[in-house]
Amino acid sequence: MQTDVQKPEKHTWFEDLQGYLFGTSMCAFALVMLRSLGLITGQMAGLAVLISYVTDLPFGWVFFAVNLPFYWFGYKRMGKVFVGKTFVNVALISVLSEWFPSMVSFEGVTPWFGAVMVGFMTGAGLMAIFRHGGSLGGLGILALYLQDATGFKAGYVQLAFDACLFAIAFFVMPLPLVLYSLLGAVVVNLVIAINHRRDRYIAM
Repeated sequence: MQTDVQKPEKHTWFEDLQGYLFGTSMCAFALVMLRSLGLITGQMAGLAVLISYVTDLPFGWVFFAVNLPFYWFGYKRMGKVFVGKTFVNVALISVLSEWFPSMVSFEGVTPWFGAVMVGFMTGAGLMAIFRHGGSLGGLGILALYLQDATGFKAGYVQLAFDACLFAIAFFVMPLPLVLYSLLGAVVVNLVIAINHRRDRYIAM
């Protein structure tokens, strides 16, 4: 006997808003801990952190700036709604990551434990953003655009970028901190790989 399957309702604007506030708050909080430990992460956030370490520029401004060139690719591939959501999330991360340090500080956190917790929090934040149709822009957009244009897998583009980023970090950061940073990056990717499954979970 065949039964009718009701199509799930899409998220309302309020549900999207709370998802973005939760996701960006988790990611921003994780970035505050990350920077207090002197660690980095992957993708454009990692690039922005590394630039902020070298130049002493505020992370939030650098993160916002390095994402600007990628919105055109997002518009071409995914449309203005996706780009608008991504812009909002990037702006929230930029603001919150500069605001949160005035309300919290991390002292006596063991680096390996901090790296793992940063990975968990970042993964949870990204999952919330993804589930509500947004992203944190940057390299992910370019990787998907290049995949469509050339057939080169988006995951390989991101992997190559992170490999270059961490290779540079070896020359400007102490080796133990780079290794702890790699641990955190692995945790983030595991959280997303295990939980961001469209064949198991509905993302609206």
